[in-house]
Amino acid sequence: MSTWIVIPTYNEVESLEDLVKALRGACPEVSLLIVDDASPDGTGALAERLGKSHGPLEVLHRAGKDGIASAYVEGFSRALASGAQRIVQMDADGSHDPADVPRLLADPADLVLGSRYVPGGGTENWSWGRRTLSQGGSLYARVCLGLDIRDLTGGFKAWNRSTLEPVLE
Repeated sequence: MSTWIVIPTYNEVESLEDLVKALRGACPEVSLLIVDDASPDGTGALAERLGKSHGPLEVLHRAGKDGIASAYVEGFSRALASGAQRIVQMDADGSHDPADVPRLLADPADLVLGSRYVPGGGTENWSWGRRTLSQGGSLYARVCLGLDIRDLTGGFKAWNRSTLEPVLE
């Protein structure tokens, strides 16, 4: 089964190499797709170099900062067009532990949510402001949507192809 990890980046040069190395250690068989929004710090160029030494790794260079949602849409579309059956989405800033990717992939559910706000989850090295924004956004979404999911703003998910395709239509 073809699995891809889609990682949007913007100014992630300090964390990207460690992330790629950790992902290769945790799940060496997956394909990585870095979606870079023309990071002025050289993240896209670093991703290209990492692709040569830590493949399979592709880099999708976008013309400018166009937002994380559109980066995910473009990344998901590229992965699906390349035959991905499972797609993991995660951030490059260190907020998602690469060692948890195999746990997400081991769950056969159509959509697996990695949460910060369950036993075993966490928000290490987050500022008070970032933690408050995340918790507040999750609470707002939970109330508006009438759901009991604690971490609706989380960006650490594993999708099955059949679940993701209709979302992108």
